[in-house]
Amino acid sequence: MTPVLHTERLTFRPYRPEDEDVFVTLLRDEEVCRWMGQERVPEADIRTLFRAILADVYPQRRFDVWGLWHEEVYVGHAEVKRTGNVDGHELITALAPGHWGRGLGTEVVRGLLRHAADNLGLKEAYGMVGAGNTASLALCRRLGFRHVRDVIGDDGTVTKMMVISTTDPD
Repeated sequence: MTPVLHTERLTFRPYRPEDEDVFVTLLRDEEVCRWMGQERVPEADIRTLFRAILADVYPQRRFDVWGLWHEEVYVGHAEVKRTGNVDGHELITALAPGHWGRGLGTEVVRGLLRHAADNLGLKEAYGMVGAGNTASLALCRRLGFRHVRDVIGDDGTVTKMMVISTTDPD
């Protein structure tokens, strides 16, 4: 079962039915979609995705996924799951734009790395970051991620595959 995690300022909590609207708002945000390398999708599709997390992902223990909370305010989303790009696990995070620039991204990634090492027994974790996402690439460099390779999408977009050891995330 996806555990509740805590960092200095954040609570990583498995989603509850009442979190659907904040999840939808985050994933409908144009800036969030752009930096995640995703097209905006219809609200109904995001609601279907959210309900699948509750009805499928959690009960089948497919992967860990959380809503991120700071002082009881929803600030974003996080996941640790197997990636199809390599034989390993990917860290996925998305913060609401109103919470950017406060160090929460660093805190989220460190929390995910600790969980990956302590609870999942992973020795390394991957991140996929859009080549134009300079803020996230800078965060990756500060935390010690190494560039593995570029992944070129069908539309020509470039995503940087990054890797980090979970044994020394600080």
